[in-house]
This record gives sequence, C-alpha cells and structure tokens, in this order.
Amino acid sequence: CTVIFTRLATKDLHKPISILFCNLAVSDLFSSFSGFWISMLFITNPDITIFGSKDMLAPYALYTTSILSTIYNLVSIGVERYLAVAESMRTRFRIARNHSIAVVFINWVLAFFLGCLPLMGWNCLDTEKSVSVLYSPFCVNYLIFIAIPNCVVAFIIPLFTYLGIIIILRKRKLRMKACGQATGTYKSAEIQVARTSIFIWLLALISYAPFFAGVIFDATNHQCHIDLYPGVYIFRNCTAMLITINCLGNPLIYTLKLKTLGAKLKALQCLSINRVRACTI
Repeated sequence: CTVIFTRLATKDLHKPISILFCNLAVSDLFSSFSGFWISMLFITNPDITIFGSKDMLAPYALYTTSILSTIYNLVSIGVERYLAVAESMRTRFRIARNHSIAVVFINWVLAFFLGCLPLMGWNCLDTEKSVSVLYSPFCVNYLIFIAIPNCVVAFIIPLFTYLGIIIILRKRKLRMKACGQATGTYKSAEIQVARTSIFIWLLALISYAPFFAGVIFDATNHQCHIDLYPGVYIFRNCTAMLITINCLGNPLIYTLKLKTLGAKLKALQCLSINRVRACTI
C-alpha cells in the first residue's frame, strides 16, 4: 500500500517502469488478500480445505489469478528493463506509458482467464478421478497445466533479460574504457543490476519452488487425504506462507530500494507532518 500510494501521489513517478512497479504492488496486495481469505476458511472450517468443497473454488481461483499476475508482472519488468537498456542508444523505439498500460491490461486478462478456468467448469467437484489432494477440488491436470509453463516462464525469461542487461553494460564499459573515458557509472550500474537479479532469483526460487514441488507430488501421489494428514497439509500451508513472503519481498527489491521512491516517500511524510502542524496552529 505504501508503494501504491507513493507512486500515485507523485506525478514525476508516472513513468512506464513505475506503472509496472505499481501494478506489481497491486498484484502482491491482491495475492495477500486472497491468501487471507483462504486462511479464514481454514480457521473456521479446516475440513473443506483438506477434503475440498465448492466454497474453496472461488478463493483458490482468485489466489491462482493473483499468483499468475505477479509472475507476469515480474517477467514484464525484466523485459522492460532489458528494452530500456538495449534501446537506450537508439531513437527509433522508446517505451511509452501506453505500452506499459497495454502490458498491464494483457497481464490481468491472461491471469484472470487462466485462474478462473476452474470456475468455468475445469474442476473435480462431480468426480473423484484426478482430483488434487492438496488443492481439492482442483484437478491435477489443471494444476500441471498452470504450474509447469508459468514456472518455466518465471525462471527462464528473467534469467535471459538480466543476463542480457549485464552483458550490454559490460560491453559499453569496455568500449568506454578503450576510448579512455570514465567507466564508474557503468560499473555501478552493472553491480546494481547483478545484485538485483540475484535477489530476484533467490526470492523466486524460495517462494515458488516448493509450490512447484507440491504440484509434482500431487500429480504422482496415489494416496488418499487421510493417509497424508497432517504432514503434507503443513507443507501446503508453508508454501502459501512462502508465496506471501514473496509478496512482501517484491516491494523491497523493486521499489523501496530505489532512491527516487524513498525520497518521494520522505517528502510525502514531511508534507503530511507540515499539514498537521499548520492545522494545529
């Protein structure tokens, strides 16, 4: 919420990348709220989260939608950063606000369509065949259809984009060094991108790898719910907690580390304090 309000309140932060950052914060907020909904259902009626029920379709669908939206936003930010660096020396192509708005719209439409497929009929409410043990009444084939391609997208595309950025910066630094120019700016930029990409990879690996492993286990498991209780369901809850940690870590990595956003946040705080003092006087 801090990231969203800060970016909406400052006009000079309404840049293409800022739109993607703000949308990522919205996706993380949406994921946290949908996870809170599932947690309340688990507290009030734990049996429906274990054996499955029609009441779990909507929360799981919204949770899936929010996770997919977060993944697509992370990929979009990586691609945008690569295009911004690769095309920074050219004038024939510039990333505009309309491009970012279109990407945000496409990301949400795709996430809602794939996430709401169980609400459209792709579920196992009426049959026990191929029903998911961890996320009943979802079907195992639906979870495989969602998890495997999106995990590949989430890990492969950011890898190539950030490696591409580092390679481009290093080539330009070598050219400037050969011409006898200062390379301090490119060196600091290269270090910053390398650190950010490492944090991205570690956070994504820690957050989504257990969920992916749970889906693989669900697809190969032939035991019933009772035999797996409670260990597997504790593991399922831990994967949900890790996804929530990812929602908390994204603003720290992508936005709160930026000096511009931090300065604007402090400016907004000082402005609010001055208004309170003026009202008091």
